[in-house]
Amino acid sequence: MFLLLSFLAFISGICPMTTNKIYVRAGDLVMLQCGECKYDGTVVLWKLETGQKTQLYSNMSASEQQRLGLVLYQNRLVILSASLNHQGNYSCGPLSISITRCQMEFRLTVYSESSREAEFGNRYSQTCYKNQTCELNCPEENLPCSTAWKLLGITWHKENGEISEDYFPNIDVEKSGVYFCTRSFLYSGQTYNASFTVVLDVQTGKPPTNIGIYSPKNGKVFEVELGKTAAITCTALIDSSDGSLFWLRNDEFVDNNDTLRYFYNSTSSKNASLDDAIYLSATLVFREVLAEDLSTNFSCKLESAELTRFVSVTLDKIAGPSYVILTACVACILVVMVVIVATYVKFKIDVTLFLRDKLGSSGCQSNKSDENSYDAFLMCYKSITDGGLSEEDRKCLASTLEDEFGYSICLYDRDVLPGQAVADAVLDCIEKSRAVVLVPSFPDPEPGSAVLSAIHSSLVERKTRLIFINTEQTEASTSGSFPEALQLLSKAGNSVTWKGRPPSTSFWKQLRYHLPAPQQTPKMQLLSQEC
Repeated sequence: MFLLLSFLAFISGICPMTTNKIYVRAGDLVMLQCGECKYDGTVVLWKLETGQKTQLYSNMSASEQQRLGLVLYQNRLVILSASLNHQGNYSCGPLSISITRCQMEFRLTVYSESSREAEFGNRYSQTCYKNQTCELNCPEENLPCSTAWKLLGITWHKENGEISEDYFPNIDVEKSGVYFCTRSFLYSGQTYNASFTVVLDVQTGKPPTNIGIYSPKNGKVFEVELGKTAAITCTALIDSSDGSLFWLRNDEFVDNNDTLRYFYNSTSSKNASLDDAIYLSATLVFREVLAEDLSTNFSCKLESAELTRFVSVTLDKIAGPSYVILTACVACILVVMVVIVATYVKFKIDVTLFLRDKLGSSGCQSNKSDENSYDAFLMCYKSITDGGLSEEDRKCLASTLEDEFGYSICLYDRDVLPGQAVADAVLDCIEKSRAVVLVPSFPDPEPGSAVLSAIHSSLVERKTRLIFINTEQTEASTSGSFPEALQLLSKAGNSVTWKGRPPSTSFWKQLRYHLPAPQQTPKMQLLSQEC
């Protein structure tokens, strides 16, 4: 019953309505405020009428506000991005019937740049005088007055779209025209804009008496750097010499003693073009800006016999370098490095063979060999199990290395002249080869495992590159089953597991990875190349 009475009181309008016509450009931010900016805690009810439809905004959830593009707080209604859906008649008033505050009504018109309303919507006039200081003022009407909305800055544009300054120390008549200003606000991580049109009229002749005080060039927010010096100058134009211009800090006078950390100095001069006009200038000087100054209100005040005016200035710390971007870049670099390292570790065999093939197969190459006649010496040793390579497997191994991959292979039963001592012949093959591939065989062929014990010390001294080929059976056996010479040599070499014929792709990749690059072009490539 109480809510019903409240609603009836709201829609009936007990006291006369205050109507405000508000124009907002499509996509801009606008605030409707019921009463003064200072909130007294009264619950406010908002209503929107669009044609035959009526919407009530009371106890609206945050998700519903977000869906409609609205923010309701205290006695204000903020439209984040105005559209035709927001256009209509708004009315507000106290929810409680015991409060006699009058209701308010707003006629909100949303216009585009090409619409007729653009000729007078958000349009303000400003007058300046030739050869005088002129600062364009961007209106603040119908904008949020809460600290939750952070002003990011104000940008000015001319009617033709060019970026414009807002401060003219000596303005001329040709500066007259239409200017557009845009205030940018940050709210909940998003940026919202509010646009206004300012029509500047630069007049000739003498300006009116007591034209007033001008804010500093940087506007009402002056950027400073902590620990550094700073100077803020404000000026005023008056028509008599009885005026004074000075600075206040939190409503207390700033001393003009230049030995203090902060002080002000003032000057006055006559205007050459205006006989009765006098320029006053007061500069607030900081020898060192401290953090406590950022939370202090500084005001430049003009006092004369007829007029008193002032402007407040807020100090803001200059934004330092953004470490967020730097941290993100470093993190990205680290991630890329980790990915590269992980990729190389996983695919290092493929990468090595790819680079070896590409660098060694371009054009008509002249493969310079070292002092060795062979790329590898295939030497058999007796397998401790029956899992060694058969004669057919050994022939497949040798022919594949020679014919498909271009290796020059030394085979004992083919390349050693008969009549030589076995150990001497084997050492001679090892000396002429860049690597030794030990192949398990069953039964034990020539030259056999017995030779390994005889040439063990020589292999160690020469630091010969050793590659052990084993089978799954020999790999599963214990290392103690090998002869002592094989055990010692196996620790110094690399191991590759034979997985049966035809051998797997991984076997050939691993074997080629441990072998040096071949000194000659494979026969299969020679058939397709003509140098």
